[in-house]
Amino acid sequence: SPYSASKASSDHLVRAWNRTYNLPTIVTNCSNNYGPFQFPEKLIPLVILNAMQGKLLPLYGKGHQIRDWLYVEDHARALVLVATRGKISETYNIGGHNEKQNIEVVHIICDLLEELAPHKPEGISQYKDLIAFVADRAGHDLRYSIDASKIAKDLYWQPIETFESGIKKTVLWYLENQDWCQHVQDGSYQRERKGQV
Repeated sequence: SPYSASKASSDHLVRAWNRTYNLPTIVTNCSNNYGPFQFPEKLIPLVILNAMQGKLLPLYGKGHQIRDWLYVEDHARALVLVATRGKISETYNIGGHNEKQNIEVVHIICDLLEELAPHKPEGISQYKDLIAFVADRAGHDLRYSIDASKIAKDLYWQPIETFESGIKKTVLWYLENQDWCQHVQDGSYQRERKGQV
């Protein structure tokens, strides 16, 4: 897809600068991130916020697309490690070791919401009733997978969070930060820099 091609081309461009001009570069590729502060158009926050408002939970196709999920703090730790101990001109893959179908992710979120937010919007008996299958998007990849064995072997990095621990932290964060969620969705968020006078 054009999306995949643009990612590959950016890697090639960085490598070209390294090989042609000796620019000191390191490339990282990661699997799907999730966690606090992710904008609501992405699958996990979209499902959490839609469910809390009694809106449909849209899933492309039959929801069988597979993604490897990486908790954002694990990704940040890996990036610091690569920046401080990685080898120039190398590429490191950063993965969460959590491959799941999208439908499975949505079911896990719904189950967590049953536990953490049992008072549902009016007319909803269970969150899973809100799941709605929609037409798949063009060029939608069936599976994103990543081999993170190199960063584990060379830099001794492994994710700390399991999907179960990370997704629970994520759901709790969105439940406890409804003001932030509203702020980034209602048009009042203007990309302002915090701390400026």
